[in-house]
Amino acid sequence: GGAQVSTLNIALIGNGRMGRMIESVCAKDEALRIAGFVGPGDHAHPEEIAGAQAMIDFSYPGNLEMVLAHAVKKGLPLVIGTTGLSAEQGDAIRAASDMIPIVWANNFSTGVTVLARLARMAAQALGEDFDIEITETHHNKKEDAPSGTAKMLLSAVDPDGEYAVVNGREGRPGRRGREIGMHALRGGTVAGEHSVHFFGGMEEIELRHRADSREIFARGALRAAAFAAKVGPGLYDMEDVLFCREKEN
Repeated sequence: GGAQVSTLNIALIGNGRMGRMIESVCAKDEALRIAGFVGPGDHAHPEEIAGAQAMIDFSYPGNLEMVLAHAVKKGLPLVIGTTGLSAEQGDAIRAASDMIPIVWANNFSTGVTVLARLARMAAQALGEDFDIEITETHHNKKEDAPSGTAKMLLSAVDPDGEYAVVNGREGRPGRRGREIGMHALRGGTVAGEHSVHFFGGMEEIELRHRADSREIFARGALRAAAFAAKVGPGLYDMEDVLFCREKEN
């Protein structure tokens, strides 16, 4: 026989579209296995899933307290992809990351992670001579706007929150001030498209990423779980996963 592949058993919180996509990607990778789902018609609590060595949560904000408590109690690495979390829930995630490794990202795509890094570099290089606008497009069933990814791109180009944020414009907003406009388009089955526009005098740069399938997010989340299973406690994002940065304790 060949070398034994050690398998990472993963408990999936959420059995919706994203959970099922993660399951189908896992089926092609013998290093990863779904130990069970928490969700309607499946398990009610992660305690019911035997043998889990990591958890991935793509469910809804109401599950977070249960997920964090279980992960900390069992010492399980955790990947959080749920969007629309409150500021208090963010604080709870940071507190739990003192005890376990947590990868928390608004977008698990490799391309978007690189897009955010490029946008940060562009904003630093171009400075205040360029106006910045962010647009995002998603399918017609998405519940929150602007997307978590658009907010991540906003913090990449304006890390210190120095600009006013304008969500759409209407009426007579007057002359554009020191602001960043955020615009959300919704329709059809678009998996996700994000653009960061830099408008200068007589020139424009646009950085754009398009996702053709949710499968890229599933692949990224699984890559994040494999990363989390290897590192010590801390709060990580997809840049850490891609560029392999482990926190110093």
